[in-house]
Amino acid sequence: MTAPAKIPPKPPAHVEPYVRVLGPELAVTFFLEFGGGQLYLAERPKGGSRVEQLLGADQVAALAALHLPRRVPTAKPWIARHLKFTGLSHQEIARRLHTTDVTVRKYLADGDGKPQKWTHDPRQSSLI
Repeated sequence: MTAPAKIPPKPPAHVEPYVRVLGPELAVTFFLEFGGGQLYLAERPKGGSRVEQLLGADQVAALAALHLPRRVPTAKPWIARHLKFTGLSHQEIARRLHTTDVTVRKYLADGDGKPQKWTHDPRQSSLI
């Protein structure tokens, strides 16, 4: 009897176009390098930008053609799930994401990869 195949984590909708164009490994590298900042993607790259050095002209042009928002998502919850899928420990993932192992565990515990939101505990009295 063979073990069931592991299924890679599905990227959320705002991350999916990047993963579709770049593939998961290069998308992780891209998000770690440029996530959280604004980035101009030229439809006809000229060869001098850091993003083009990382991705190549064809992939920069492919991303530019999608007319994505200028601010690149950090995608940390999805990156954490992807890195766990590739076999990294919580500690290694935390170091790569520049976050704590507690945050990584929260990312991995929630099914959709988003940190769990605080919910009201009915045993606690209201402040208002």
